[in-house]
Amino acid sequence: MYARRVTAALAVSGLAKRYGAVEALRGVDLEVGEGELVGLLGPNGAGKSTLVKIACGLVRPSAGHAEVCGARAGSREARAAIGYLAEFFRFPGWTSADELLGLHQRLTSSDGGERERADLLELVGLDDARERRVEEMSKGMQQRLGIAQALVRSPRLLLLDEPTSALDPVGRRTVRTLLEELRRRGISVLLNSHLLSEVELVCDRVVILLAGKVVSAGAPGELARPRGVEIETDAGTRRYADAGRDDIPALVAELVRDGRSVYGARVLTSTLEEVYVEAVGGESR
Repeated sequence: MYARRVTAALAVSGLAKRYGAVEALRGVDLEVGEGELVGLLGPNGAGKSTLVKIACGLVRPSAGHAEVCGARAGSREARAAIGYLAEFFRFPGWTSADELLGLHQRLTSSDGGERERADLLELVGLDDARERRVEEMSKGMQQRLGIAQALVRSPRLLLLDEPTSALDPVGRRTVRTLLEELRRRGISVLLNSHLLSEVELVCDRVVILLAGKVVSAGAPGELARPRGVEIETDAGTRRYADAGRDDIPALVAELVRDGRSVYGARVLTSTLEEVYVEAVGGESR
């Protein structure tokens, strides 16, 4: 019996793109697996938008290959497998949520009808705002409606550009919960975001671009570096920069022998923000 070959939702190999003298991408390799949520990070000008546009079929690569669910990026089959929400999206203010989804059903030739629209609005928590006009919605509601339109016709790959950048903490948590639900349903997501704390919380893997190249990639936990151990005592908090998890019992025993009361101990690791800053070298442009 042969194992079923799982086709990646997005597979990029040796991808390069040149705009005149500017190299936007320089040999990028990247993969988003089935049902995987991958965060795409990098400073402005790193090549993130170019990569997403190539995946959507809006830009042709100068070299390399990009495939969506096994089909060449930009082909009819690849476009049918993609849902996309741009960072600066604009919807007609006079349309209701239901009308907007109906428009996108026609644009994508979806035959889901009223049932699909109702299910999507329920998924993003807007089932009670079906008849509300876009211009009457908060930014958070519009953001969730944008994700709903990207999910019309059940795409296998969702491309999201800064979906939580303008939201308050409650709105970001709502979108984060929604992304986790999409992953549970097997929908792959490529998330382009500058909010590193959000990416760290929700993404299975992160890919950091700099000057058109991948400079770091892996699960957030894998990229984190040890930063020592911190132990809280009645005399204050002590930090042991060269210690690790296995050193904690001996450190605690030593403190207790010295008459100290120990209230807690934790292993320190770098945050995704620290990993990011190290990877891009403080580059912000």
